[in-house]
Amino acid sequence: MSIYLNILGFHIPSYGLMITLGVILANVFALYPLKKYKLIFDDFLILEAYTLLGAFIGAKLLYLIISYREIDWSRFLEPKYFNYIMSSGFVFYGGLIGGLLCFLFAGKFNNINSKPYITHLIYLIPWIHGFGRIGCFLAGCCYGTPYDGPFAVQFPEGSLAPSDTTLFPVQLVEAICLLILAIVLAVLDLKKSYPHTIAIYFIVYGILRFLLEYVRYDAVRGHLLALSTSQWISLGFVAGTICYLIRAAHKQKKDMVP
Repeated sequence: MSIYLNILGFHIPSYGLMITLGVILANVFALYPLKKYKLIFDDFLILEAYTLLGAFIGAKLLYLIISYREIDWSRFLEPKYFNYIMSSGFVFYGGLIGGLLCFLFAGKFNNINSKPYITHLIYLIPWIHGFGRIGCFLAGCCYGTPYDGPFAVQFPEGSLAPSDTTLFPVQLVEAICLLILAIVLAVLDLKKSYPHTIAIYFIVYGILRFLLEYVRYDAVRGHLLALSTSQWISLGFVAGTICYLIRAAHKQKKDMVP
């Protein structure tokens, strides 16, 4: 566990390395569904570029919003402090929302039918996210509550997590769940042609994130009443997706009536 990995004499950020590895593997795995569904690879790259940009901006914006009290805004434009703020602190849900908005914008702006791309490639999101959580574990961010049961972990000096106590390995638990979810979604789409993989992702991850927030211990997450920012967003995603499915089923039933 280390914020930086020493590879051939270069100090490479663990989190950035794992995200990069996840993106590279995701692009490799995308080749098969792109060919299977006769989707255009160049269009996929355009949509991906917009999505990654939107994800970065959204994840950073939500972090700035929920941690505005901890930021010294009087120093915000100082180059060293600005670089520190910009290179640390991201919130996944901000990235998910920003990425999806830019994905939809890219489709409209570039005259690309984006729906089949997200329908058949939604599993890439939990796949990359899972690798990101492994990066969180290596760096010590997004750490769990104090815990001394099975699989408890203790972070070394210099990591972002407290090093004086054992903690619940919430990052690894989430990473494993996300990678399993990615595999299940890929199988449902490629083998079963299941039409609601996007809905399954939103509901399953929303429930998973809501529950895991109770064993998170890092302070900068934002809270409203008894729930964290991510728990409120999780509730919104789950409720909104269920309403969409009910409406879609009602519409399908209505269309079937002669």
